[in-house]
Formats: sequence, C-alpha cells, structure tokens
Amino acid sequence: MKRHHFLLSALALALTSATGTALAQSNASIRILVGFAAGGSSDMIARQLAQGLQQELGQPVVVDNKPGAGGQIAAQLLKAAKPDGLTLYLSNSHTMAMIPLTVLNPGYDAAKDFAPIGLVAVNPDVFVINPSVVGNPKAGLKEYAQWAKGNPDRGNVGVPAPASAPDFAVGIVAKALDADLRSVPYRGDAPVAQDVMAGQISAGIGSVGAMLQPAKAGKVRIVAVNGTSRLALLPDVPTYAELGIKGYEEMIYTGLFAPAGLPADLVQRYSAALTKVVKSEVFADKLSAMGISAASSSPAELAARVAHTHKDWTVMVKNAGYKPQ
Repeated sequence: MKRHHFLLSALALALTSATGTALAQSNASIRILVGFAAGGSSDMIARQLAQGLQQELGQPVVVDNKPGAGGQIAAQLLKAAKPDGLTLYLSNSHTMAMIPLTVLNPGYDAAKDFAPIGLVAVNPDVFVINPSVVGNPKAGLKEYAQWAKGNPDRGNVGVPAPASAPDFAVGIVAKALDADLRSVPYRGDAPVAQDVMAGQISAGIGSVGAMLQPAKAGKVRIVAVNGTSRLALLPDVPTYAELGIKGYEEMIYTGLFAPAGLPADLVQRYSAALTKVVKSEVFADKLSAMGISAASSSPAELAARVAHTHKDWTVMVKNAGYKPQ
C-alpha cells in the first residue's frame, strides 16, 4: 500500500515537472543573459531587473554577461538553451531587429527562436554637437549642417557601432539637410561622448543616458531626439521629424525573451512578474537616472514591436544601400 502511494506521488511530480510549473516554483537559479559587457546600460538594466524578479518569483535570479558581436553570442546561447524557464535574455532592438538585416548568418531567427516575455524599457537616441567646434553656442542641427557644408571633412558624426540604427541615421540626416556628414563607428556611446567633448569629432549620436551629463555640463549640445514626440526630460529638444527629417522615428527598446517553446504558464507567470517590476516606482526611478524610460507590454505586444521595428529598419537599411556581410 505504501509502495502504491509512493508510485502515485512520483508520477504526479513527474507530470507537474513536464508542464514547467515545477521548475518555476523550484529554487533553481534563473539566469538573464546580457549580450554586452558589465557596466553598460544593458547590464545595469538587467541587474535592476534581476533584483525585482527575484522578489516577485521567489527564486534566485542572476545576470550572465556574454558580450560580443552586438549581442549575437548571447542570442545564440538563448536559442540553444532548454525552454525550461531557467534561461532568459535581456536584449535590445539592435540584436533582435538590426543584426538579422546586416549580418548574413546571425545564427538565430528572432521570430522563430525566441518567446517574447515583455518590454522593459525604451532608450531614445540624441544627436549632439560640440558647440565650441562649431563656433556657435546656440547652434541647432540645421546650423550644424550648414557649418559642415562650409567645413569639408569636419562633419564627422560618432555612432555607437557600425551597421547600427545611429550609423544609418547619419545618412538620413545628411540627405535631408543636404549636409556633408560622415559616420564614424565606435564601440559604444560612452567613447562617442568623450570624443565629442574633447573636440576630436564635431558631433555624435548616442543614448540619452550617455549624453545627458555632458550636456548638463555644457560640453555638448543636444540638438535632436528620435521618437514621435519630445522627451519630458528634454522639452526644448525637437524630434528629427520636427526638423523635417523622416525615417528615424523608431527608438531602441529593451525586452525580455525566453527560448521558443517555453510553456505558456511560465510565459504568463514571468510576464506578470516582469510587468510588476517594470511598473514599480523603484525600477522606473533607477532607469530614469540613466536617461532610460521604463516601459511594459504583454508578450504579444513585444512580438508586434519586434516585427514593426524589423519592418522599419528594413527600409532604413535598403535606402542606405547596405549589403549584409
């Protein structure tokens, strides 16, 4: 009789584990892959997120940095991971939507290989200039374009990475304003900010988080922001569209993803926990200090955003004449 009860209990446990629910309720650590080095904005968002999710889920949550190739290494690891809820990936739109357009064999298909959990943040880019180099402390983007016309070979605009949205945006701005501008790729937006401040380059495009403090110190001037409306943080800075520049409205987003095939109950459980964390005042304040806006969504809404960004950036890449490499 005891053996009969034991076998029934063992069978029930096995069936529960098969649904993924047992794993979700275990003490096993959940790891959040990050495709960039520690100390960057993606890493800082992930660490804030891990703290919140650990409280909501009642499980250890750790950040696992796997930098390289614009997030491709981490994305490939997610694709290869078991869909058991123990491996997640905090990814930005560059990895999800741009790399598949610019790399011949990225090693993953975002639509097929990943299960969206929810949106975490949006991070608009800003165009900054060094007013001392331009010689006009009140210069805007149009004044900068005129200056670049009169100063051949000096319209160098730093961008965080080659074949990135900011990289292609330089061409969009140059064409719209009939300016002689050239993109100068860096490895991240922090060095872009440093070189614009130092006058090594006359302008740059980078995240609000990277450019806000230099702007407050008067070392750079923010002259445009992407997106469909002005930022509350920068009410005097016009959008590109307001300046007659179209085609760079899509803001960088950050979302949480799991391997395809994650059980539906875990998707919903993680999505609910994620929404609570992202909507919390603590999380929003931490991100706001970095110039990043917390933003939540359902799994379906994140999937739609991935598809929409991919569509918009397909046009951007095609118009630039860029061939995948």
